[in-house]
Amino acid sequence: MAGAFPCKGGSIYTIYGSNPAEMAGKLLEAGRVIDAIPPGAHISLKPNLVVGRAASGGATTHPEVLAGIIEYLFAHGRKNVDIIEGSWVGDDTVRAFRVSGMEELGRRYGIKLYDLKDDSSTPVDTPAGKIRVCNRALAADFLLSLPVLKGHCQTRMTCALKNMKGCIPDGEKRRFHREGLDELIAALATALVPHLTMVDGICGDLDFEEGGNPVTANRMLMGADPVKLDSHVCSLMGISPLQVGYIPLAERYGVGETGIMAGDIVELNRPLAVDMPRPSGKVQGLVKNVKADRACSACYANLVHALRRTGAGKSRAIHIGQGWRGGRIQGFGVGDCCRGAEKCVSGCPPTALDIVEALGG
Repeated sequence: MAGAFPCKGGSIYTIYGSNPAEMAGKLLEAGRVIDAIPPGAHISLKPNLVVGRAASGGATTHPEVLAGIIEYLFAHGRKNVDIIEGSWVGDDTVRAFRVSGMEELGRRYGIKLYDLKDDSSTPVDTPAGKIRVCNRALAADFLLSLPVLKGHCQTRMTCALKNMKGCIPDGEKRRFHREGLDELIAALATALVPHLTMVDGICGDLDFEEGGNPVTANRMLMGADPVKLDSHVCSLMGISPLQVGYIPLAERYGVGETGIMAGDIVELNRPLAVDMPRPSGKVQGLVKNVKADRACSACYANLVHALRRTGAGKSRAIHIGQGWRGGRIQGFGVGDCCRGAEKCVSGCPPTALDIVEALGG
């Protein structure tokens, strides 16, 4: 990487508005990001396409964020650009590219999209042991991460640090849930640190990573320290970074800092009203009786969808996750890992409809 840009330290650039392409360009200009990208550099854009949903649902990165970035890069002669992503286990990245508008974006600008589920990977040393990372992500000369500011049904929030989980193979994603999501997300951050992170805070779902209940926040953020970015996002959402286990762990591993100092937040504009909406808490209420033990994201998300339909989790214990595998369970179980339950809905993952029917909805 040639040179540095102002946000390389602790600065978090913030811009308000409703035009993602224009906002992205202004953030990059303010940070003089082009100074850090040498001519001919291979640039990879990593959005959040956890599922095949349009950005208006609050789960995925707006394609116009990438459009603004691509136009900025092309205008400065940086044309070796691609888009990389691997959706969560149980979803199809190619479908996500199409539904989200990224496929059309690629045609518009003549850039390639790569499904990391099909990529080879390399084991990389981390404080938690070796983690396999997709080679396209490791090979990028400049990796620009583009997460959505949103909530998460298992980790309270998901943004900068967790977005890198899309750059590991599906087998590793399952292992993360089996062996400890917080520790391994933090450890991954030592092996794959994006050069820059730009956060899409236009309309994320502040309760659920799969979207469905988006709230308008009309802002975007940019910074080079993913720990500081996630800490700032927590403060915007009204939660403590200490409530999100991987954030203090990543700080301990030396990835970045949680502290927000005076002057760290650089606002490029300031509308009259800048208050950030807060999570509703609806999802946390739905899952209060769920006995989750190392549950994979897709399985857990389908359960949340089912509970929204039935409300059954308010009155009965529901077991889910790899930690229940092979044991006898008194009560209801979700997924193949819970086959030992008195009543189980099978599947890896089972569909939300299957769970609804099994719960008697």
